[in-house]
Amino acid sequence: MSSDAYSGTDQTADEPVYVQDQSHFEEVVSENDVVLVDFFATWCGPCQMLEPVMEQLATETDATVAKVDVDENQPLAASFGVRGVPTIMVFADGEQVEQQVGALPADRLRSLVEGYTNE
Repeated sequence: MSSDAYSGTDQTADEPVYVQDQSHFEEVVSENDVVLVDFFATWCGPCQMLEPVMEQLATETDATVAKVDVDENQPLAASFGVRGVPTIMVFADGEQVEQQVGALPADRLRSLVEGYTNE
């Protein structure tokens, strides 16, 4: 996947940021106020169904949406205890504040994010 959506600065990207490695992940989380992270796998059906939802949330919310391919970033996924995909996490001010496993509906994901972006 392309890293074109990554600029390395504090941003609210209008498209998901594809995380390349642990240091890139740490940079994205530390440089953005709220980050919605989708730990996914390309072979995962529910992950594929969730992809357009994540793209929509990237354009509609103030959160940065980050995508982590668990097959390409196994140590990163393991460091967060990801055992199933999709696993969704929310980071606010650099700290993990939410974690959900499974494909959640768009309104539930939006509510998760807005609980931290509308403060």
